[in-house]
Amino acid sequence: MKTAITFLLLALPAMIFAQHQPIDLLIGTYTNNGKSQGIYVYTFDPATGSTTLKSITESRNPSFLAISADRKYVYAANENGDGEGAASAYAYEQATGKLTLLNQQLTEGGGPCHVTTDSRGSHVVISNYGGGSVNVFPIEHDGSLGPIKQMIQQKGSGPDKSRQQAPHVHSAFFTPDQTRIYIQDLGTDKINIYDFKPTGGGDPLVPAAQPFVKSAPGGGPRHIAQSADGSRVYLVQEMTAKVMVYRQQNERLEAVQEVEMNEDGFSGKNGAADIHLSPDGKFLYASNRGDANTLAIYRVNAADGTLAKIGNQSVLGGGPRNFTISPDGKYLLVANQNTDEVVVFARDLETGLLTDTGHRIAVPVPVCLVFVD
Repeated sequence: MKTAITFLLLALPAMIFAQHQPIDLLIGTYTNNGKSQGIYVYTFDPATGSTTLKSITESRNPSFLAISADRKYVYAANENGDGEGAASAYAYEQATGKLTLLNQQLTEGGGPCHVTTDSRGSHVVISNYGGGSVNVFPIEHDGSLGPIKQMIQQKGSGPDKSRQQAPHVHSAFFTPDQTRIYIQDLGTDKINIYDFKPTGGGDPLVPAAQPFVKSAPGGGPRHIAQSADGSRVYLVQEMTAKVMVYRQQNERLEAVQEVEMNEDGFSGKNGAADIHLSPDGKFLYASNRGDANTLAIYRVNAADGTLAKIGNQSVLGGGPRNFTISPDGKYLLVANQNTDEVVVFARDLETGLLTDTGHRIAVPVPVCLVFVD
């Protein structure tokens, strides 16, 4: 017993230090208005919620970022028009925050708006909103991107003739076990489902036995969040500002609930954008731009994964396109695209509610936030 107590006393300072050790925060931006330079790297202090600028890397419209599982490489979706949409690969030096461009590949699809990579470090997947397609790039041994290995053109339309006249792929997320990928298509009201087969020489993405699941008509699927075990999928619908809850059963998704994001009586313009679960899985958050500029906060039912709305939080700015939660769950950071700053909120781990820390990151047109833990 004495030995065990002595060990704990010796280990406690190291444990406390690890919990409060600064981590990096990557910020992707739009540069086409001339205010931003590209990708910004900040040091984030989890003890206070404050930040310090670490590096700036010039890049054209790096509107979404992903980091490799080994934290050595960063991948960007460069949301350029006129056939110049691209995927970029960078070597990442964590000590300095320096990003070194390895190479860039054209996506051959209009408006690349989302990028993800698998935990094996074998492929990068780009979602092309404008072209309604998905690109799969192989990752080379040095972290650079090879030529397009697979391109999937989605088909179809939705009931809203002004925005759903054609496919608009908005995001792609691997399942926690990395065996499948969910591809959200705003234009067709579908989550398209593919099995992920990174080895074997064939196409990495193969239509699953359940090739898709529908959202609500006219909802406009944008992003998803998943429970740690993959049994629950939460979809934010951009056009209606509602969250759809799906249950995974016998390798099939089934819709079980749809809940409102807005406060009672809201009648303004919607633009729902992003969605995340807290690290402990107890709370869900979803952002709405348009005239709302709020985060909807839900408690997750531990038994069945359904949601109970507990409140709305003003983002204290405009255009909350993307947000993220710190690895320790104590902070939630919102990228307010229209007001050129990131707002840092403190999270109550017991209630899920947010309070303003007073900390701000002044960065032009922030649209993507990625912690490096």
